[in-house]
Amino acid sequence: MLESPIYETEPWGDADQPYYANQVVALDLEPVWTPGRLLAAIQAIETDAGRVRDPKRRFGPRTLDVDILLFGQDVVHEPDLIIPHPRLRQRAFVLVPLADIAAELAIADGQGGSVRQALAKIPFKISGNVITAGT
Repeated sequence: MLESPIYETEPWGDADQPYYANQVVALDLEPVWTPGRLLAAIQAIETDAGRVRDPKRRFGPRTLDVDILLFGQDVVHEPDLIIPHPRLRQRAFVLVPLADIAAELAIADGQGGSVRQALAKIPFKISGNVITAGT
């Protein structure tokens, strides 16, 4: 298992909440795992951690939020799961830690390029372990 450092990042969407702690982890899963099975396991972990999904406040505070960014080079388009993550290329708080562990990994979303190349296209600032939007 590879894991990035933990970064503090400003909240996405709903700014009326504390900074998030973000980290990317690469798992070496056995072949029996599918994206759907992984999603079910992640949602069970989130629920066990006290996560309550509020449909009125999609980007509001939460105890835990685990996203599947990539699943090898698989592309998944299901109602409850899209891989690669649909906003992966827009978020420095995802791309910075992902680049820490897999900078040259190709993103299989049809746009081409690596994690490093995607990160170079978005504005952000980094100071120590804090990532903020902007130039």
